[in-house]
Amino acid sequence: MDCPSEHRQMIREPLLSNPKGGIRVLPFILANEAFESLANYGLFPNLILYLTREYRIDAAKGALILFLLSSATNFTPILGAFLADTYGMVLLWLTTFPEARPPPCVQSCDNCKSATTSQLLLLYTAFCFVASGAGGIRSSSLAFGADQLGTRNSLKHARIRESFFSWYYGVVSASVFVGMTLIVYIQDNMGWMVGFGVPVVLMILSSLSFFVASPYYVKSKPKASWITGLAQVVVCCIRNRRIKLSSQATDKVDYHTKGSMLLVPSENLRFLNKACIIRNPQEDLAPDGKASDSWSLCTVDQVEDLKALIKVIPIWSAGMLKSVNVSQGSFLVLQASTMERHITSKFEVPAASFPSIAVLVITTWVVLYDRIIIPIASKAKGKIIGLSLKQRMGIGVLLSTISMAALAIAESSRRETAIKEGFSDDPDAQLHISAMWLLPYFILSGLSEAFNAIAQNEFFYTELPKSMSSVASTLQGLGLSAASLVSSLIVSAVRDFTAGEAQESWVSSNINKGHYDYYYWLLTVLSLVNFIYYLVCSKSYGPCREEEEEEG
Repeated sequence: MDCPSEHRQMIREPLLSNPKGGIRVLPFILANEAFESLANYGLFPNLILYLTREYRIDAAKGALILFLLSSATNFTPILGAFLADTYGMVLLWLTTFPEARPPPCVQSCDNCKSATTSQLLLLYTAFCFVASGAGGIRSSSLAFGADQLGTRNSLKHARIRESFFSWYYGVVSASVFVGMTLIVYIQDNMGWMVGFGVPVVLMILSSLSFFVASPYYVKSKPKASWITGLAQVVVCCIRNRRIKLSSQATDKVDYHTKGSMLLVPSENLRFLNKACIIRNPQEDLAPDGKASDSWSLCTVDQVEDLKALIKVIPIWSAGMLKSVNVSQGSFLVLQASTMERHITSKFEVPAASFPSIAVLVITTWVVLYDRIIIPIASKAKGKIIGLSLKQRMGIGVLLSTISMAALAIAESSRRETAIKEGFSDDPDAQLHISAMWLLPYFILSGLSEAFNAIAQNEFFYTELPKSMSSVASTLQGLGLSAASLVSSLIVSAVRDFTAGEAQESWVSSNINKGHYDYYYWLLTVLSLVNFIYYLVCSKSYGPCREEEEEEG
């Protein structure tokens, strides 16, 4: 009958007499993340149309802006995140007023006025606030919720935490889907002012839902940055670079903390071992046994943490390059906006809602794989079976390659239809070709994410030391951020190398004159090269911990 006392201890902040954290504050955190996801994912898909049609920004330049916005969103740490995101939404909503953007273009394109410097400044300032706010919330919300449940390892505690994670991902997935459908539909049918005003209200609700429970949150003290710890290893290696390492047994002593399971460093990446060698105990160690200067002497654990991170970087980079394909959403919205999207004579699917198909595919596949396919296959074999982490990641990279080929074929057909129907000079013309041509891409892209992204997260958590769990959760976001930057570089290079005096760029603002199909074929080839690169990295990595445990 110790459950009540255990529960009270779990929800009580050790240093305070008042109850803190626990299950009762989780609904506020979930509501905060739900409203934030609903607002941002409902806002982002249509931004390319807003930039190209309302601000008359070149399609390639608009895509570059959104690539940078996506990169900043996935990289920005928490810094007044809630207020920044809300303030950014308000500023973006203000750009919908007639005085804050270029006047409507009712004449020929040559006479259309471009946005003024002050109008662009307001737009870019809004983007900066949105990126810093959304990035801060997403990077910390899940970990903050887990902190409310304490650190006890009881079975009851583990079940509560598992339930919170399930609810968290379920709420986020539902919010993303509703945002990409309902909010986008409002923007298309009620105009930008109402369409951007709804996310403002949602972000206000998000902030209120978080701050209303502020007195009851467990607020952990900030710990030393893992980046600092890894940087210390690098600095120590440089300072100790003249130390010679020998494979023979020596009298050199390695510095480790009391109670550490690692007493000596591994033989992998041996040059990093110089960071934890005690050269002079009197100078390197303080009277209490700790390092007198953490920038001159590191622990064995710090050295092994850096080695583990370096080891996973090649596989991380392959996943990052795969994410380049996922970053092409802006161009997809431009394509879909010119295609036939009517389900009935009166209902037309918004162009920016098509990415929600991939979200549905991911959710459906996760349920099928985890609840149906694996249990049935395991029952048939008489033992628990399933694809390994590296197999799932590899399948994801391959499916991503195939998805780009499907997209290139769909764009080729769309462009041919535009030319046949005489709309070469009208990029906004509605063509007699179904948007269902894009369906294979979204299905394959969703399956690719379901295989690769989920497995990659699990791979980082299992392969990196427990002390680097925060790093494991950060790598995915850093990969998406890097993928957006790589995408911007590819688009810039394609635009510069394919444009000529009498020739349109492959990524021209006029998608009917450009050759987006060539651009997608280029990404297909690069994806195929990335798949081969992944196979090499996977083989070089050796067995994962789960494979070693199975063999053991």
